[in-house]
Amino acid sequence: MTSSAPGTSPASLDLLGIGNAIVDVLARAEDGFLAAQGMAKGGMALIDTASAERIYAAMGPGIEGSGGSGANTCAVAAALGARVGFLGKVAADELGRVFAHDIRAAGVRFPTAPLEGGAPTARCLILVTPDGQRTMNTFLGACVTFGPDDVDEAEVASAAVTYLEGYLFDPPAAQAAFYKAAKAAHAAGRKVALTLSDPFCVGRHRAAFRAFVQDEADILFANEAELLSLYETEDFDAAVAQVRTEVALAAITRSEKGSLVVAGGESWPVGAVPTQVVDTTGAGDAYAAGFLAALARGKPMAECGRWGSVAAAEAISHFGARPQADLKSLVAA
Repeated sequence: MTSSAPGTSPASLDLLGIGNAIVDVLARAEDGFLAAQGMAKGGMALIDTASAERIYAAMGPGIEGSGGSGANTCAVAAALGARVGFLGKVAADELGRVFAHDIRAAGVRFPTAPLEGGAPTARCLILVTPDGQRTMNTFLGACVTFGPDDVDEAEVASAAVTYLEGYLFDPPAAQAAFYKAAKAAHAAGRKVALTLSDPFCVGRHRAAFRAFVQDEADILFANEAELLSLYETEDFDAAVAQVRTEVALAAITRSEKGSLVVAGGESWPVGAVPTQVVDTTGAGDAYAAGFLAALARGKPMAECGRWGSVAAAEAISHFGARPQADLKSLVAA
């Protein structure tokens, strides 16, 4: 993909992410802990303040750092050399300062003003079981205040691709923000990418997702479960046939089966990169980052998928969602 459509000015950013600005708290846990807390293993649940405090108190020792699905994608893309920005809402509190420092230190432009005097910065309590599965409990806090006024249309117009995080569909004002961002991107001759984020999230907002995919998305990222949920089918081939008719480009991840990239009538199966699974947090985020970083450089579709697989394998080989190895050297290998 070129950085801009014919007749438009060159993009100053390869990628602008819009998503939940969340501080991640990761800790190891046994399956019994999840059962005792009433958690659905491998899923993401939205929790209130009281639940956040209760679960946090019961968790074992953890590590904290800036997170959120879209922000993770932005950080990984920046590590691969892409020019990246991110829009998301934090509060003017300690965790908000942690998030802002972390994402800027990762090389990501972060211009969104913090929320003053409202809900605290969001946090995601992530329990990682011995099999590497992550179960997430998210307190959205200040994230739910992200709305159309937080969409900087000049930032959107400056980015070749605006990448929208499906988790942000939960707060009502955010859907309006997505449409504002998509309209601004298309008016500037840019592309809009959407990640479905989570099958439970798709189930909560299926009609809204279907409409947005059909009307606004140019590029769709989903894992197999999310795609099946979107089209309410158990037939993977049927879901792929459907998505071909609705978006110009889709990349569907399938865990150890690798991924499938589709555009029009063409398909590019991509193998998974073998690795030791330590923690699956951020695998899909990293895949999207690798794919989009390669796309920004005009790489062929199969190579975009390979960059995604390499980035995803690195993400799941250690605790936490942010890269710990030199991704540029890994994709070059």
